[in-house]
Amino acid sequence: MEPSPAIDFLAFAEHSADLVCRIGLDYRTCYVSPASRSILGFAPEEISGRSAAEIIHPEDLPAALAAGQRRLQGDESQATEMRVRNRQGEWVWLEMRGSVLRDAEGTPLEFLVIFRDISERKKMEMQLQRLAMTDGLTELPNRRAFDEALEREWRRVLREGTQASLLLLDVDHFKGFNDEYGHVAGDDCLRAVAHAVRAVTKRPADMVARYGGEELAVILPGTDLQGALHMAGLVRCAVESLDIAHATNEEGQGRVTVSIGVATALSRDGGRMKMPESLLMAADSALYKAKLHGRNRVAHSLLVASREFAETV
Repeated sequence: MEPSPAIDFLAFAEHSADLVCRIGLDYRTCYVSPASRSILGFAPEEISGRSAAEIIHPEDLPAALAAGQRRLQGDESQATEMRVRNRQGEWVWLEMRGSVLRDAEGTPLEFLVIFRDISERKKMEMQLQRLAMTDGLTELPNRRAFDEALEREWRRVLREGTQASLLLLDVDHFKGFNDEYGHVAGDDCLRAVAHAVRAVTKRPADMVARYGGEELAVILPGTDLQGALHMAGLVRCAVESLDIAHATNEEGQGRVTVSIGVATALSRDGGRMKMPESLLMAADSALYKAKLHGRNRVAHSLLVASREFAETV
């Protein structure tokens, strides 16, 4: 006698290491396999009857619901990754695959879904991503991470009609430092400067990054020109206070110093800029002015964004 499909399903679900669920078209669970204990810490009956919104991370819920709609339309090929809350209140990364169970006329009845724990894989992916976004010498975010962060901040300024500031700083006469003390000492110097700058910028939203060579960059979200100038002054003093010898830096009285260019972008009238290069150019121009006027100092530019243009004032 052939085993019934129902018996085959239960045999598979009850012994699967993956979490197997039957989910109604209202996105409430109506069957949960025993693997819920090992994956989420819940007994099956504790999850049965819950809606997707109760257990799926709010940021991932739209993608999960969209995946359900795609399956109703016949596309069952794509897996969806999401975070689901476990008994400890922590978010566990799961990969969801599933299909739609239909009656003889093809009318959808419910979803049959398999969730696989991918926490370890996601942890490794995030570690690799951090490595790809981190400068090996200073352990600061690298140029790629900086470019992405600046793009996000620029879009936020334009979208919300607010402001943001950018600092570009350059170690004064750094080539002379390397020539005088060697490249190993030069690396130590850059690490010390990076640590000093990071110690001054304490807000979680601020980003200190290695822009390239002996240049560092600091993104200051929501900061006006006066606030940015104040921060630049603190950064300049912090580096000077390291008291690292630099015999060829006459402007710094024989110590390591930095020149800093400050640029602030304003959006007051719904202005739109396609790219943030103008903010970078303004900060770079200000850095050039700081070097031209004697180094170990701060110079600034104000970028005014309008509908049609941006100009440096």
